[in-house]
Amino acid sequence: MFTGTTYNSIDEKNRMIVPSKLRTGLGERCVLTCGLDKCLYIYTMDSWNDQVEKAKKLPESDRKVRAFIRHFFANAVECEFDRQGRVVIPQELKSYAGITKELVTMGAMDKIEVWSKEVWDAPDNSNRMETDDFADALVEYNF
Repeated sequence: MFTGTTYNSIDEKNRMIVPSKLRTGLGERCVLTCGLDKCLYIYTMDSWNDQVEKAKKLPESDRKVRAFIRHFFANAVECEFDRQGRVVIPQELKSYAGITKELVTMGAMDKIEVWSKEVWDAPDNSNRMETDDFADALVEYNF
């Protein structure tokens, strides 16, 4: 289970340090791919394999399913950490997420989300929840 938020950055070689409190749960290798809402997802190998199994059950005759599979899997890269705990963010993923330098890295249950700080902090970012919306969602989902 991944939790917490860290503010970090990428270097000139597109490497990001995965915060140690999150990295310890990833093991030696992980998968980095496009997430929803213009962020990146980092999965453990086990969680990634779970995603693969879910995708295998989707009807490939559906055009939306084929587009999703292309988007999600074609952009996925298997990563290993260097001695400093860094992974390289490929240019395609960096562009997709609007990453320039500063990052917001957060635990999101079975995965880690990596956001461009500019995208996350944007006033029109509908991915953050205000207190009242949070309370309403708890009621709506019977949480």
